[in-house]
This record gives sequence, structure tokens and C-alpha cells, in this order.
Amino acid sequence: MKRLVLLGGGHSHVEVLRRFGTDPLTGTELVLVSPFPDSPYSGMLPGWIAGHYTRDECHIDLMRLTHFANCRFARSACNGINPEARLVFCEDGTTLPYDVVSVDTGTRSPAFDTPGAAEHALPVKPVEHFVSVWDEICKRAARDQAPRRIAVVGGGAAGVEVLLAMQYRLRRLAPFAEFSFELVSDTGSILVTHNIKVRTIFRRVLERRGVTLHLGRAVERVDACRLRLRGGASIEADAIVWATGASAPLWPRSVGLVTDERGFILVNGRLQSVSHPQVFASGDIASVRDHPRPKSGVYAVRAGPRLAENLRRALRGDQLIEWKPQKEALALISTGDRYAVASRGNLALEGKWVWQWKNWIDRRFMKRYEMP
Repeated sequence: MKRLVLLGGGHSHVEVLRRFGTDPLTGTELVLVSPFPDSPYSGMLPGWIAGHYTRDECHIDLMRLTHFANCRFARSACNGINPEARLVFCEDGTTLPYDVVSVDTGTRSPAFDTPGAAEHALPVKPVEHFVSVWDEICKRAARDQAPRRIAVVGGGAAGVEVLLAMQYRLRRLAPFAEFSFELVSDTGSILVTHNIKVRTIFRRVLERRGVTLHLGRAVERVDACRLRLRGGASIEADAIVWATGASAPLWPRSVGLVTDERGFILVNGRLQSVSHPQVFASGDIASVRDHPRPKSGVYAVRAGPRLAENLRRALRGDQLIEWKPQKEALALISTGDRYAVASRGNLALEGKWVWQWKNWIDRRFMKRYEMP
């Protein structure tokens, strides 16, 4: 009996579980290690923040999925691995030997690299913590007790989308309250990885909705209810939300796995560690050596089928197959209300119909994991 240990319930691993459940591999024991009973789908998170979806509609039930895949569920976080001895160390003290291990645990928030942010800011990642805090903010808003001055740090798609979703929800929960929203970014423009037409659309939306922009202003420190910016300026805020992208967890490099310069596990085109062939990685925690791509749920979803096939082949001792991620991915970025913008290369499309298209894509993805 061989053992495959899956660390994390990310977008790639839910597809691995689905495929192993549909087509079991004889002589293999599956173990999923995750501290959470469900997995949030990042594509629907802004819609949940805005109130368009319930929590269940945008979370994949890992308990049901592991049952479908005849997979043991170890409810714990991973503290690290010993890739030489092939051991996984869980936070609850459990040690799991493995024949093959795959890592899809996501990333940590860059907020923790800024003094004071851990104490005074709410990072979007880990999503599970953000979800619980946002739930409480919404309950307070219904009692007219929500924070009035809100600052979001991060000028990428995540920061813009989260801000607009929060604004939409709070204004409906407390229509007579006066809210102010400010967006802070160390880049000179919002959405720098998207084309000028997309950036222009969102500049228009943010301006119309009264959002104050602070561009080219890095945050040096976070105090209680205050962002201190490089150059001496500061911004007062009752709530500070951090949505600046992804930082690598510390443990992969510390256990001897080869990583890229940012600390993400370096894998080859077969999604296999370049230093330890029995270790695989996918999603945001991985960096594909010959095909670097932005950290995006789209690539994690697309990697799922190839990861599942290569894990199966590794367990059987068969030759692995290459995966080359697409060069550009379609981004469907919502504006809080049921309106969205499509961005890919030089393409920019907007409208209510784009949101409906995004909604159809997201619900179709989620339906795939509705196990009996």
C-alpha cells in the first residue's frame, strides 16, 4: 500500500480528489491534511463579500469530497516536511510517512512583513480568518455600528475588487451611514498587470463611487487606526484591509526544498520539485521554473488535471507528462454590483452581461464538486 499525502485543500487538490474518487488507484491510501473542513473558491469571494452569494455557495465541502475519494482527512495544519525521510509534520503532533506528497496550501499575507500590520490590519489571506471577521463587520453594520473609514492596501485586482465589494455591501446594510473608502498602493497605477483600457474603466468606477486613491505610496507602518506612509504622510481609518498579493510560507525553504527567489517551491513542468522528485506542488505556493506565471486561481484550476495525472503516474512508477500553462489568463473582475470587466491581453469588455458570464463560470466550477 502506497500513501499519497495532499497538503492543503486548494484549487488543484480538490480536482485531484475528484479524479481519484472517480477513478481510484488500487493499492494507494490518500490522506488530506487541512485545518479547515471546507475550501473557499477565490473566484466567488468578492461576490460573497458583496452579498451575492451565501458562504456555502462559494466553499467546497472537503469532508464530502474526501469521503467521495475514500481519502482520510487529517484535520490539522502542516508545520513542514522532511523530504529526505519522507515525513509530514502536522501541527497537532501527528507525523505522516508518505511515498508521494503534494503541496497546495496557498500562501501567507505580505501584511506580516510590515510593522504593525499583524496587530492592526485585516489581511484577505488566510481567507478563513477574513471570512469570519467580515461576517462580524456585516452584523455590526446591520446595527449601524460598522467602521465608517475603511482603507484597503493593494492596488491590484484583489484590492480593487475587495474594496468595491465591501463598499457595495455596507451601503446596503446601512444606507443612511456615511462611509469613506481609500485605496493605497505602492505602484503608480492601479491594476498594473492589466491593459490601459481596463485600468481606465476602474479609475472611472472608483472615481464615481467616491474612492480616494493614494498611488505610489508605500505603507511603512500600521498603527491602531492609522496607516503611516513613506514620506511622512498618514491615513486614519477605522478598518484596514490588506490585499497586496502573496508571500511564500517560510517552511519550504527551511526544510531544504529548492525555492525561487521569493521562497515559493520551485517545480518543473511536471509540477514536481526540482530538488526532491517525490514532492509535488501546485497553486500559489508553487513556481514553475520554465513557465513563470502570476499568482492566480486560474492557473491553479488549470493545473489540477495534470497534477492528478502525474501523481497517479508517480505512484505507479510511470513516466510523468509535461504541463505548460497558458501564457495569458482571462480575468473577470467585478465592480461590487452585478457588473464586471473582462481583461485578457489588450482585451477589455465590461457590462452586466460580463458579470452574468462570470457567475455562470463560477457556479459551473462549484457544481463539479457537489458530491453525493
